[in-house]
Amino acid sequence: MLADSVLPLIRTRAEVWRYGVANAHGRQMHDGVDLLEDAFGAADPAEVYAVTTKAIASALKVIARADDSSGIIGDACRRLLDLHSRAAFEARVPPGRLVAWMKAFQTNDDVDYFELDVVAYAPALGPRGIALYRDWLAEVRDALPPVVGDSLWSGPSAGLRWTLDWNDRRLAVLDHDVDAIIRTHARDRRVAAWYVDTAKAFEEISEIDLALDWARQATDFDLGHQARTASRYWCALVETHRPEEALAAREHCFSRWPGSGEASALHRVAGEEWAALEASVIEALSRDPREAVGFVLRDLDDASRAWHLAHSLELEDARTWSDLLTAYERVDALATLPVHRRLVTATLESTGAQHYVEAARRLRTMRAIAAAGGGAPGVEVDDFIASLREEHRRRPRLQQEFDRAGLP
Repeated sequence: MLADSVLPLIRTRAEVWRYGVANAHGRQMHDGVDLLEDAFGAADPAEVYAVTTKAIASALKVIARADDSSGIIGDACRRLLDLHSRAAFEARVPPGRLVAWMKAFQTNDDVDYFELDVVAYAPALGPRGIALYRDWLAEVRDALPPVVGDSLWSGPSAGLRWTLDWNDRRLAVLDHDVDAIIRTHARDRRVAAWYVDTAKAFEEISEIDLALDWARQATDFDLGHQARTASRYWCALVETHRPEEALAAREHCFSRWPGSGEASALHRVAGEEWAALEASVIEALSRDPREAVGFVLRDLDDASRAWHLAHSLELEDARTWSDLLTAYERVDALATLPVHRRLVTATLESTGAQHYVEAARRLRTMRAIAAAGGGAPGVEVDDFIASLREEHRRRPRLQQEFDRAGLP
């Protein structure tokens, strides 16, 4: 039977309050969900629904006492909930019975980490079930105590208010009600993320012009991180639905956040127009040498140009220098030795095994480069290593790591 295969993978008496145990069991739960997914179309729909319902109940008991910091168990629960709406439809669960289950799930006092999506359940609920569901929400709303002061999202009724708020948003989408979507998603329009919520709701119901408009408003809301995240969503929408406007959109976003990520996206869509944009883009990026050098190195794949830019902009970021050295060694390996040397010196300004290992690894690279070049560079590198051993003679762990690396 399906239950005998699935439920033992969901249930457990293990000490899931321990992080490692929780992760191991979470992975096992996903194996159980995989079996349920495979059962669709192969097993009796009523059996699939019954086992999925039992699996959700068991999963909630598990996560209620688990350390799910990694989110593995939570993801398994969400997969089960996604399957449940499908299983309910295929099993033709009576609307009243399904609404009763949805009510019980959303008033569970032990676990309130998850929401049910009435849009996903709509095919199974049908018009009668949707009406019953709306009636229940109205009853909940009527029974709530009045809001006093700042108690809207605090106190014993906060969970139910959140449930109502969530369902209002999803019902607005289900109804394709433009005004209701704006009211429930944009709220008081105080933060850019709510504009994005509104845009995504419109995208969901294929109101693409409205989605684009609200995503653009989110992008232009301010220069904060929510607006920057919104800009990526807006540009993705533009590229999908109005590709002829993609370049202008990416230029607009780069003008607001002149970073290497925006430059990379602009370069990707620019095509033949890139030649006319390149100089101004790199000039804007040059306010932060790390951004400019990284972009030229990774996106333009021009190690020589990045090398000269790093020197002219006086790049200080060690990580970017390290990436650049790896690339430029294919152009002129010997020229990288002075920079390698500078990075080793900077690394050894700090104590600790990780710094000693890093310095030893870089010194070994320097010796290999010098050996390939022959002559004086090899002597200079070995002299440098000898001076470091002498300077740091009271650091036995450093000497040990140098020995392990085979340094003289």
